[in-house]
Amino acid sequence: MVSPQQPLTTRLAGFGASVFAEMTALAIQTGSINLGQGFPDYNGPDEVLTAAQSEIASGNNQYPPGIGQQDLRAAISEHQKRFWGLSYDPESEVLVTMGATEALAGALLGILNAGDEVVVFEPLFDTYAGCVALADAVLSPVTLRPQSTGRYGFDADELRRAITSRTRVILLNSPHNPTGMVFNKDELQMVADIAQEHDLIVVSDEVYEHLLFDDARHIPIASLPGMRERTITISSAGKTFNTTGWKIGWACAPSHLLHAIRMAKQLFTFAGGTPFQSAIAAGLRLPDSYFQQLAKDLQSKRDILMAALQTAHLNPIRPEGTYFITADIRDRWPHGDAMDFCRALPEACGVVAIPGSVLYDQRHADEGRHLVRFAFCKQTSTMQAAAKKLTEWA
Repeated sequence: MVSPQQPLTTRLAGFGASVFAEMTALAIQTGSINLGQGFPDYNGPDEVLTAAQSEIASGNNQYPPGIGQQDLRAAISEHQKRFWGLSYDPESEVLVTMGATEALAGALLGILNAGDEVVVFEPLFDTYAGCVALADAVLSPVTLRPQSTGRYGFDADELRRAITSRTRVILLNSPHNPTGMVFNKDELQMVADIAQEHDLIVVSDEVYEHLLFDDARHIPIASLPGMRERTITISSAGKTFNTTGWKIGWACAPSHLLHAIRMAKQLFTFAGGTPFQSAIAAGLRLPDSYFQQLAKDLQSKRDILMAALQTAHLNPIRPEGTYFITADIRDRWPHGDAMDFCRALPEACGVVAIPGSVLYDQRHADEGRHLVRFAFCKQTSTMQAAAKKLTEWA
């Protein structure tokens, strides 16, 4: 008889109930403002919502092609060329997936063999570790740390030491969740040089590609010399069009790499989200002004939260992009235990956040013990209410 207390596969040992569920439950229990989970509390553009409603009403509700609707694949190809100067054949180099998560899972499960190593920058989106584990591969984390410049960065020597004869993939995320770091050209070139030297595949998660602040500039690593042929670029509609529940994502890659993703992906969902695919095609063709305003609005919300965290003596590290701010709590919470802090914060302040330690490899949890992640992808009124609570708590 299988014990109900044990996972069915040892690959998932150590992956317990999500802290996100615990913090959301605390938000509900205490009536707090939930700045833990990274999803907007407002709708996307009317052009996208109306297009989906029209597709549903017209009966476009059955399976799409396994690789995605032709019009969406064409729109993704146009988007990559328009914004990033990258050319992809929509027939053989673009795959539509059920969110970026499925694209990531398909890439890792389609490429990795047992014992292969994946270099990843931590703190990390927790799905990365789970997908690597399901592939029976090994995570090799390189830690991002706050720098004297006021942004996160990594040690180039630490990255080089992480590469072994078993390394197969470098998993990159820029703009980066949860640090808000946008890898600059020099940092990307370090990654590219190592990938080419050791003949590695780069899986690049770029879901926050349009959420950039101040003077930050997104550079897809596939655009660097010699990198297109070894890079799988992944993105999604959820962050750009405030439609996280639609789960429309995609992967762009040379045909041989895309084939590996497709072979794995077809075993998960085959295909889905038919009316939403048509709507996202319309979204990707919106004028530049939409994408510019999206970033501008988020930057104003970032600034509201930054000011409140500073007033509360929580020492935020200014993000260059994404939905998130990380804060060093040690001045306000002397023993620096972020998990205890996040469990106490709803009652003390009426705001919910996520402890940074859960976003690190278990071997390096102490790196994030004193860090807390706050999300600011909420209505301005929500951010103002959260800021008021944090300021009054100060």
